[in-house]
Amino acid sequence: MSVTLLYGRPAPGLVEVPPGAVQVSPLAPGAQDLADLPDGHADQALVLAPGGTLERDHVLAQALRVLKPGAPLTVFAPKDKGGSRLRKALEGFGCEVAEDARRHHRFCHVARPEAPVGLAAAIDAGAPRRVPALAPPSGMWSQPGVFSWDRIDPGSARLLEALPTLAGRGADLGCGVGVLAARVLAAPAVTALACVDLDRRAVACARRNLDDPRVDVVQADARRPGETLDDTLADLDFVVMNPPFHDGGREDRDLGVAFVRTAARVLRKGGACWLVANRHLPYEAALHEAFARVDVKADAGGYKILEARK
Repeated sequence: MSVTLLYGRPAPGLVEVPPGAVQVSPLAPGAQDLADLPDGHADQALVLAPGGTLERDHVLAQALRVLKPGAPLTVFAPKDKGGSRLRKALEGFGCEVAEDARRHHRFCHVARPEAPVGLAAAIDAGAPRRVPALAPPSGMWSQPGVFSWDRIDPGSARLLEALPTLAGRGADLGCGVGVLAARVLAAPAVTALACVDLDRRAVACARRNLDDPRVDVVQADARRPGETLDDTLADLDFVVMNPPFHDGGREDRDLGVAFVRTAARVLRKGGACWLVANRHLPYEAALHEAFARVDVKADAGGYKILEARK
């Protein structure tokens, strides 16, 4: 039986995806992990390439490793999100590249060489590792491709400065590798913390970073709590979050609004949501709609810290 791998979620009609293609993107809950597949396993692969160099090369190297010699690999990306650099990256692995363009995307078509070069180095460069800057001096586990993988995001840093000592049962929505969660768990009065992220890589790192019996780290889409979150995530005392506002490299303000609504859904009456947002993001209307009280706790450096009480 032929095995086709699909990395990412291409727009409808952009590329023909064979029926039964196996999703291997870390951003798809339930997808297989490309790194777990054996060498020479697949007959074809379609890769919507990520924009970051380390992440992209890691994914391409894993795809070439998993493909059978001579198997076709199609790699594509928006021209302004790394598509123009795909040919050079594939040639670096020893591939002969045929290239075309349509619908503002660049497509590269290769046959997996008998002996591709540089796979091990690219896989290692994009693998999980301890990053000292995330929690000096020992660091935290992270991986290229995870949000703010090698530094504390400035918004999260602002929220860390403003967070009070929390207590009871809570959640970190969009937890990443666990930077905010680690601070929350420093409070002995916190009895349970659900950490939720869409990115399988972030979830794996957070599980390593948050070695605490009070923690449950799950891969789920916080925008769709009824579909992906356990029904037991309810009547919480607090939520902390630094909501995303980019999807596929483009700003999408509805992402943060969806996170606000999920926070309101899982909190008990009187529970608190602490969030950080770029100053220009208009979350106040959604907050006032879902919560009884909304206070701006800080507004500096281009970021605002908001506390919303249900």
